[in-house]
Amino acid sequence: MNQSTNSSSEASLHAIDYWQVVKNRYGVILLTFLLVFMTALVITYVMPKRYQSTAVVEVKPKGMGTVVLRGMGDDLGGRESSSTMFFPTQFQIITAQKTLDTAIENLDLVNRWGADQETVRGILKGIVSAQDIRGTSLIEIRVRYNDPKDAQKIAKEVAEAYRSGRLKEQTDRSQQTVEEMRKAVTAQQDKVEDKRKFLAQIIRSERIIYSGDQSVFGASKGVNKADEAESAARAYLETEQEKIKLESQIETLLKYTGPQLMNYASGLSLPDNIIPRLLPEYQEAKREYDAMASQGRGERHPMMLSNAKRIEGMDRDLIEAVANLRETLKAQLALAEEQLVRLKVQMDSKEEDALRAGIAAQSFVDAKNEFETAQELLQELKLKLVSEEMQTKIAEEPIVMREEPVVSNVAVSPNITLNLALGAVVGLVFGVGVAFFLEYLDTSVKSLEDVERYLQVPVLAVIPKDVGVLYKQSGMSPDAEAYRILRTNIEFNRKNPEDNAITVVSGGAGEGKSTTLVNLAYICAQGGYTTLMIDADLRRPRLHTFFDINNSVGLTNYLTTELMLEDVILQTPVDNLYFMPSGILPADAAGILNSRRMSELIQDVKQRFDLVLVDSPPILGVSDASVLASEVDLTMIVVQHRKLPRNMLMRVKQAVENVGGHVIGVVLNNVDVRSDSQYQYYTSYYTYYAPAESQPMPAPAKGGSQAPAPRQPSRGSSSDDSKQDLY
Repeated sequence: MNQSTNSSSEASLHAIDYWQVVKNRYGVILLTFLLVFMTALVITYVMPKRYQSTAVVEVKPKGMGTVVLRGMGDDLGGRESSSTMFFPTQFQIITAQKTLDTAIENLDLVNRWGADQETVRGILKGIVSAQDIRGTSLIEIRVRYNDPKDAQKIAKEVAEAYRSGRLKEQTDRSQQTVEEMRKAVTAQQDKVEDKRKFLAQIIRSERIIYSGDQSVFGASKGVNKADEAESAARAYLETEQEKIKLESQIETLLKYTGPQLMNYASGLSLPDNIIPRLLPEYQEAKREYDAMASQGRGERHPMMLSNAKRIEGMDRDLIEAVANLRETLKAQLALAEEQLVRLKVQMDSKEEDALRAGIAAQSFVDAKNEFETAQELLQELKLKLVSEEMQTKIAEEPIVMREEPVVSNVAVSPNITLNLALGAVVGLVFGVGVAFFLEYLDTSVKSLEDVERYLQVPVLAVIPKDVGVLYKQSGMSPDAEAYRILRTNIEFNRKNPEDNAITVVSGGAGEGKSTTLVNLAYICAQGGYTTLMIDADLRRPRLHTFFDINNSVGLTNYLTTELMLEDVILQTPVDNLYFMPSGILPADAAGILNSRRMSELIQDVKQRFDLVLVDSPPILGVSDASVLASEVDLTMIVVQHRKLPRNMLMRVKQAVENVGGHVIGVVLNNVDVRSDSQYQYYTSYYTYYAPAESQPMPAPAKGGSQAPAPRQPSRGSSSDDSKQDLY
């Protein structure tokens, strides 16, 4: 949850930073915008005017006109018109060399424009364009030229050249198609005649009676050769099975003897088989003989002898009947073998006849189908030929002019509104890009984080832009709160309470160090500090101008003469605030400042005052500031927001530290809190917490009047006063 919240805050911060860049660089953005916009305006003004003339033609692909025979070539036009490449191809044809050359010749543009053919063709390629009207088969032929009459004529002639070229192409293609189809019909007629002759030859050779869709093979009154072959094969198979049966019966008769033989023979179904009748009688006679024997009659009994004689006769009859049956089966077997040989010959003959008849029938069917297919194709070709011939005679125009080009009196180019709108958009985008690029190249101090990251010292205060001299303002100004914050941060950032001599330096001129020093001194004096301001800028002193004090006697006079300290320290109109002017400017300012008397002066005023503020020249320009930094306790750097590069500020700090000075912190001056929103929270409370009623200020003294020397406070009281809560 915390991670997502941090990411959201970071993204919001980036957005604010981007907006901050735009606000800070709005002048660059505005200037770039105006330059690009004015450039677009000038270019639009100097561009030649072009007038447009448009011819609208309807394109009819082949086959989309009147259809003579439905189904004959209907899909050709459909495929052509539905092709995604059709209209792009037509656009290229319209602007092709052949079409443009026809228009050039019809308008005699070579002589009219006084140029060669290639040049005129290049001009037309640049001014002629084609575009389809979405959802229709219409094409707009557009011509943009600086002469409206020439634009109208060129559009008309290009459309006419395209129409005539398309018509000639379609006519030539139709004639070629008709000629090719005639050749195809003639060739197909020859094929049909050859197929007919071949079919007639098969009919004659195979003795086929052919009438329409029916045909009879041979002269046997319609006997089907395949059925005859099948019947012969079936008869042969039945005879062969009968032969096998007879062979099995004979083999069994030879294998069995006695009762088994009799039982098997009685089961055979043959016309001369008497065994089924004799065998029951024989068995009955034996049963009677056995019955009489069981009754006690002997073998010599007349009835026993009679029955025995009868059984013997019946036994001989059965043996003879079996022998006769065997001979009958052999005779039938021989007959079956002879019949099987005949059937074999007959079956082979029928199969040969059926095979030959089948081949002849297949040849006939194939020849008949080929003949009929050739006839159908011939009929279709004839119908297509007739359709194409009629289509050629009544063919419609492939290109129809739907809108004639007219002379336009209104220029279509340049488009002033579009050009200016693009210029505005491009100018704005380019301006923002330049702003961000300059921001990327800008290495000046932009934020408190920059100061603390590169200088490794705290930011003591953020001073808003356009803050004047506080003691001259009526009432309690809200801007004074920034200096109260500065006073408090100085108090808590100095490690030793005895370090009360502070010099104010800057990297370059015009960063507001003198104003910062005056306002800080005023705030400290208001808080009860006895404060001394020393104008040690012996190059361009400015502190005396804030109080309208004469600068003729001051620091240089004290350092070079035997004047007393009370002679050069003046009372300002503000209670507790004292001032030492610079005095007459010397030739060697650094030499005067780098003297024992200057060191003694610093030590003396430190004992007399609670706070000593020393103004110095820019530290990177001259060596005076470095000398002062080595004499005082602390050094405060004033940095103007977005002015000096970061590397120069680092050199300022290094210059102070090189002479043994101690940097207490940085004052970020002249911050435009209205454009730099990240600093608003530093100053948003100034007005809110400002006193409701202003306190009356003491009347200022006349410039140049000498104040009495301040009394020397004890160090204990000074230390106690410095620790008061001044808010």
